[in-house]
Order: sequence, then structure tokens, then C-alpha cells
Amino acid sequence: MRSCRIAIALPLIICVGFVVSGCGQQSGKDAEIVTIRPSTTTGTKQGLPIFQGISGQNAGAKHISINKVIIPPGGSAKAHVHKGYESVIYLIKGRVKTLYGEGLKKEVINEAGDFLYIPADLPHKPINLSTTEAAEAIVARTDPNEQESVEHVAEPDADHAHDAKK
Repeated sequence: MRSCRIAIALPLIICVGFVVSGCGQQSGKDAEIVTIRPSTTTGTKQGLPIFQGISGQNAGAKHISINKVIIPPGGSAKAHVHKGYESVIYLIKGRVKTLYGEGLKKEVINEAGDFLYIPADLPHKPINLSTTEAAEAIVARTDPNEQESVEHVAEPDADHAHDAKK
């Protein structure tokens, strides 16, 4: 764990990487603002690197988490659901095709500037449509323990997966 730096002039806690025990655990008028400034990515069950933002683990959040997700050029996440939790995504950079629904038979293409809402338990698989540039997104979820609700689902057959990358 890394240390927390506390700003003296303002009620603000700035944490680099993971927060030491006690940061962000208060609520109400005596609470502190917690800032996370991640410097490196971590892996996920979905198979994509994230810059871990706010979570229950590092900021004491009780009902939400938020991360910056990177989809490498030509890359994709593993097909998955967030069991019992909703997701909201803001696509910062790139064009992403998301296969979704039963058997991942539906699809939507989004580009930078789009907001997406993914209902709880909806199977989905985002695919970066660029083979030269990473796609970047901010992902907020109603799960403070972001990775614990992730469950893999069956991938589409090879022909459908190939069509998805076109």
C-alpha cells in the first residue's frame, strides 16, 4: 500500500495508487474528499487494463466504483456480465463495437463522446475497431467492489467473432 498525502488547507485527501486504511471511511459533514491518481494499470477479469479509480477498497465507496479502461488496438474484453450491477460508460477515445445480449447476437457501435448504459446482468463484449489506436473509456458501476461481480459468459463462435472485428 502507498501512503496518503493530506492537504492541510482543504479537507481533501489525495491518494496515489491504493489508499492506506482509514482514508475515505467517514461520512457526513466530517467526511473528507478522496482523490485517487493512478499511475499504472492493473489487469481485470475482463482481460483489459484499467487505471483503478474510486472503489470500496481504496476510497471507502459504498455503492459505486469508477475506472479508466483501455482497450488495446484490435483488442477486446472477454465476454462477461456484472452480476447484479449496472454500468455507465463514457467513451473518451476511439470506436468500439459492443456485442451484447443472449449469445452476444446484438451489437452497437459507439465513438468518442458517447455515453452508454449497460443494465445489470446483460452479457456484453466490447471490441476496439481500430488496429492502430487504443480506445479509452471511463466506466462507473453501482458495485464498489468492481471486479467481484464480474462473471464470464460463453463467447460467440469463431465466425461471429471474426465478423465482429470487421
